Amino acid sequence: MTQKSTESAKKRILSGIKPSGELNIGGYAGALRQFVEYQHEYESFFFVPDLHAITVAQDPAELHRRSREIAAYYVAAGIDPEKSVIFLQSQVPAHAELGWIMETQAYFGELSRMTQFKEKSDGKEGVSSALFTYPALMASDILLYQATHVPVGEDQTQHLELTRDLAQRFNNRFGRTFTVPEAVVQEIGCRLMGLDDPQKKMSKSNPNKGSYILMLDEPDVIRKKLSRAVTDSEGQVRYDWENKPAVSNLIEIYSVFGGQTTEEIERRFEGQGYGAFKKELAEVIVEKLAPIQRRFHEIVDSAELDEILNRGARRAAEEANLTLNAAKKAMGFVTFD
Repeated sequence: MTQKSTESAKKRILSGIKPSGELNIGGYAGALRQFVEYQHEYESFFFVPDLHAITVAQDPAELHRRSREIAAYYVAAGIDPEKSVIFLQSQVPAHAELGWIMETQAYFGELSRMTQFKEKSDGKEGVSSALFTYPALMASDILLYQATHVPVGEDQTQHLELTRDLAQRFNNRFGRTFTVPEAVVQEIGCRLMGLDDPQKKMSKSNPNKGSYILMLDEPDVIRKKLSRAVTDSEGQVRYDWENKPAVSNLIEIYSVFGGQTTEEIERRFEGQGYGAFKKELAEVIVEKLAPIQRRFHEIVDSAELDEILNRGARRAAEEANLTLNAAKKAMGFVTFD
């Protein structure tokens, strides 16, 4: 049996943030802050999925820069490279090789039903075939490290289900090789919405720059954006997504950055109105981001980051190659180790 026993082995988690643009606070809420917490509970692998980034055209200099930035954010947010493995996907060749193997196990119909492919290809004349097949590569990312748990947002559950299906299919055909991962779902902050429209996810692709807060925004910029954030005419700070989505979104942001529950926030601002609430929310965000921004600037272009990524790639490759070789042997490939 090549699959690690999840009963005897420590729980292991894998996740990453794609280097496709400037990171906004939604990336902190939905990923970075979770990573920092998970490293104390799980054996953790946090990677920069740069191979996924090239499913759409990328400027080489921009890809290089964004990849370093995401890795720097990991460290700046508090991920300890002595405790967790931080690495670039493209530095571990086993990802691409197992990705191809997973393509051979995935069915065309399964891939064609992926909603993200439909959304990203809609209305485009030229679509990369990699955009269609990349869920197989995503599966390989997870399965290579025998991850027992994977953090997922609501837009990624379909891909994790495919990963689970592929793992089980492979195990049934060739013998138990892969751990079948479980989803880890967070309640608050997993999906921050735009400051201008609570029906749309906070995104840097929004032409309205006031709709999002970037991780590197200056304090005065954050204050200005929050002061203009939409609310409603009621004037009551109350958490109610059905009737008060804009205010509920701001409450979730406060909960993420202020470390308070939604009930505590409601009590804190009872009778105060939106002006006081938004001013304090801005300061809570500024205070949380300040040390992250300082550490980010210290490390993003440093030899320290190079060493972290080099060491992380070596550690990741050791684990990944064990799984890849087991999968190849199970399928009947000739191996010499």
